Amino acid sequence: MTDQPAIPTPTKPPTRNGRPLIGITMGDPSGIGAEVVVKALADPQVRQLGRFIIYGLNESIEYAADMAEINPYWFRLPHETVPRIESGVIVADFDEVSFTSQRLHAPSAEGGAASMRFLDAAIRGATHGDLEAIVTGPIAKESWHLAGYRFPGHTEKLGYTFRTRRVTMMFLGGRLRVALASIHEPLFELRNSFTIGRVFQPIDHMAEALSRWFGIEHPRIAVCGLNPHAGENGLFGDEEERIILPAITMAREAGWFVEGPFPADTLFRKALQGCYDGVVAMYHDQGLIPLKLVAFESSCQMTLGIPIVRTSVDHGTAFDIAGTNQANAESMKTAIRVACEVALRNRELPPPPPVREPEPFPEPLHTSSEEEE
Repeated sequence: MTDQPAIPTPTKPPTRNGRPLIGITMGDPSGIGAEVVVKALADPQVRQLGRFIIYGLNESIEYAADMAEINPYWFRLPHETVPRIESGVIVADFDEVSFTSQRLHAPSAEGGAASMRFLDAAIRGATHGDLEAIVTGPIAKESWHLAGYRFPGHTEKLGYTFRTRRVTMMFLGGRLRVALASIHEPLFELRNSFTIGRVFQPIDHMAEALSRWFGIEHPRIAVCGLNPHAGENGLFGDEEERIILPAITMAREAGWFVEGPFPADTLFRKALQGCYDGVVAMYHDQGLIPLKLVAFESSCQMTLGIPIVRTSVDHGTAFDIAGTNQANAESMKTAIRVACEVALRNRELPPPPPVREPEPFPEPLHTSSEEEE
């Protein structure tokens, strides 16, 4: 096992003049990432929100623009020489990447390695203070695994990079904001790994984010139960009484307005009606099914618990339609808008508290050159 890389920390504050500087990663070159980035920033109303550096392959960006009949609006520079830009859009081109399977529209080790390089460069830009936020395009988890990375997704990669397990996925779509108590893990394993801390964490992260970044002074958080009917007073499981209620009590003691646990089948209707500012779901599908029913094409996600701002599209690589000009860019537009809004609000706020460190992380199967430095 090699020595673990140092925890990245911002080395200088981002520029605080003009529009925010946002880094956007293209994601897997075999997917629809280039297309949704090109289409999103082709919208003048989106492009005027910030200054943008796209980390990816200029060849893919140009191909997507040609397919969509979009005139180039960006400048290309080698990724090693990208400066702090005053306006417009730059493609930080990784032209040295050999990507022979670009037209295969399938998971590949090459795609996984390329998308990881784009992500590492954007993270480095944010931790150095050059970028005020990053927006990530879709990656293929299988491609990462083929390239030797064990991370299930961006969220776990970011947690590893910043040496914290305390990361939370929060999704935004329509009137819903949903945070997850668990992320990418099988349901049959959830019961044995369920703890008070795992439920408290997303409540705390979500309340802090809504207060800090979304201007909700006293956010109202509702918490789902784990079992049918939220356990029905222990008839269908005791996790609500043993784990979820103590976590809610902890959050209340921390000063947050929190209610629950509620049955998920009725809670989301109340959230849509405006009774709550955010919902904490216990597992992936419990939270994302209602959110995608109301905002399937336009939802986005954020990573909470890390010292940089990161938003992302809420969809995958869609290999089956890559290169056909069928991809919808609304999720990327939402992710860019949220990143720009949060970056501007961050300029007026004191820095967040440092990330609290848990036990050491296992070494990944493969580390990039940036991590090894």
